[in-house]
Amino acid sequence: MITRYGYDVVGVIILLCLIGICAAWFFVDGRVLKGVLIILAVSALAFTLYFFRDPDRHPPGGEDLVLAPADGTIVLIQQIQEAEYLGGEATQVSIFMSPLNVHVNRWPLSGTVRYFRHVPGEYIVAMDEKSSLRNERTLIGLETGRGKVLFKQIAGFIARRIVAPIKEGDTAVRGERFGMIKFGSRVDVLLPRGAELRVKIGEHTVAGETILAQMPPNG
Repeated sequence: MITRYGYDVVGVIILLCLIGICAAWFFVDGRVLKGVLIILAVSALAFTLYFFRDPDRHPPGGEDLVLAPADGTIVLIQQIQEAEYLGGEATQVSIFMSPLNVHVNRWPLSGTVRYFRHVPGEYIVAMDEKSSLRNERTLIGLETGRGKVLFKQIAGFIARRIVAPIKEGDTAVRGERFGMIKFGSRVDVLLPRGAELRVKIGEHTVAGETILAQMPPNG
């Protein structure tokens, strides 16, 4: 299945590839060159379809369990002070998404969107810790029955478009799709004090299925 967030790009690529294949077949002389051009067009189409894939996911039970919002690899876990939404000490878990990962993002918890902000910025490599503060990003704050959670969609060196068609007041459903970041990026999840981590650096995450942490009992 192809994600609805990629219909525009996929449509353009399909059209361009069809034009390229027809042009190569009818107007290019030489079997080798014709074959190379057709292979390049088919490869570009195959990669585009692969990148915008959107497999079904099956969230585990437990409404107090924080799920990974993105596929990727955990590259950073640290304690920080988060004053913008959580208002205090927080645990930051950063997930790096390579161009080969599924890039559809999913809600880590059920709740209500109480904070949303888009921040223009740079496009340094998403693996860099500074990307969390310097790159283009969206900040999404959820209020849940167990407390607040803040997470960020961060554009990377290749990624140039963040898709997040949400607004304050929207209802988040744990494990459901809410957006994507196109062509490689990073997602930071900021957990409140008392949340119990269930992952470590280097682990691979699956959006909507991998358990990142358990929220504190009283929020």
